[in-house]
Amino acid sequence: MSAILLRNLHLATMANGQGYGQGYGQGYGEVRHGALLVEDGRIAWLGREAAIPADIGECEEIDGNGGWLTPGLIDCHTHLVFGGNRAHEFELRLQGASYEEIARSGGGIRSTVAATRAATEDELLALSLRRLDDMLAHGMTTVEVKSGYGLDFDNERKMLRVARRLAEVRNVGVKTSYLAAHALPYEYEHRADDYIDSCIAWLKPLAAEGLIDAVDAFCEPIAFSRAQVERLFKAARLLGLPVKLHAEQLSDSAGTQLAAEFRALSADHLEYLSEAGVKAMAASGTVAVLLPVAFYCLRETKLPPIEALRSVGVPMAVSSDCNPGTAPTSNPLLALNMACTLFRLTPDEALAGMTRHAARALDLQGETGMLQVGMRADLALWNIERPATLAYWLGASPLARRWHAGRSQ
Repeated sequence: MSAILLRNLHLATMANGQGYGQGYGQGYGEVRHGALLVEDGRIAWLGREAAIPADIGECEEIDGNGGWLTPGLIDCHTHLVFGGNRAHEFELRLQGASYEEIARSGGGIRSTVAATRAATEDELLALSLRRLDDMLAHGMTTVEVKSGYGLDFDNERKMLRVARRLAEVRNVGVKTSYLAAHALPYEYEHRADDYIDSCIAWLKPLAAEGLIDAVDAFCEPIAFSRAQVERLFKAARLLGLPVKLHAEQLSDSAGTQLAAEFRALSADHLEYLSEAGVKAMAASGTVAVLLPVAFYCLRETKLPPIEALRSVGVPMAVSSDCNPGTAPTSNPLLALNMACTLFRLTPDEALAGMTRHAARALDLQGETGMLQVGMRADLALWNIERPATLAYWLGASPLARRWHAGRSQ
């Protein structure tokens, strides 16, 4: 792979909020009038354009036209692979039905399960690529994809295989999460413990195929109890797999404390997170993944405890939560805006949440999520005058070009 020199641009390195010398911005790690060198898919040098080393050798030069270069966006919580849609449930919620009422009446996750089971692997791939391509057009270079709409061995495997295939046919990084403990399928009605036994039994062969990067679960009264999730997490630990958790979205079920006990990569949603949960996350290093699109679509009024998380230094990632029921979007920039307008994150916090902190939520810290020498060259070049525009502007993407591992799409 030939070397690439990007110049005539500004850098938002997102490197722990530090600039490169006096006068640079703090929140974005700004390097104004900068340049960046890519060699063999990794960042080899970055700094002021005036300080480009004289001995960099032959390389392709790309003019950034005064735009901003950021790390490629990382969408660290998505349900990208699914069949069908749930527009009818959107209508029901507008008429006053709650998420829980819809789920208990046979809608919600179970309705998507039926559509996903009915689709072939190739059909699911085609559907998923439409959503993925929209994400890529908005600067995303790494995406997490969950299973959880199969709820039996063959269909969970099918979903995970589709997720792996996405990285084969598109220039993108993909991390997979095994979310069989997402909802109770009809065939296990009133037998949740038996279903968790099955989830555990499926885990080993799917991991042996290389289909699982992490294990996830939904810990809520309408899904699975703390004790049931704990059994699944113990099985994951025996296989050396990290865990994460849908926690405290609809109620305080103390799931976050459980996640912290297992040193979970992340606890996600967190609208009903308690003070004890915040302290547990701070002690364990677990990332808080904020999902403002789901908050918006459910017309939730209980805000995640942003200031409490901020005050104890819990890293806050931001994600689209792309899914057919509660976050029907494939636009990660929309999630940045909602994180600011609904959750009151600052624009630099939101961008850090979809770069540096999102990388940590996927166990990719040190690999991507910042512009630093040695890191993978996952880059997004934007036609913007300042980084805050990414969280400010709604609608068309200002993306000029993106690179994953040094390769442009």
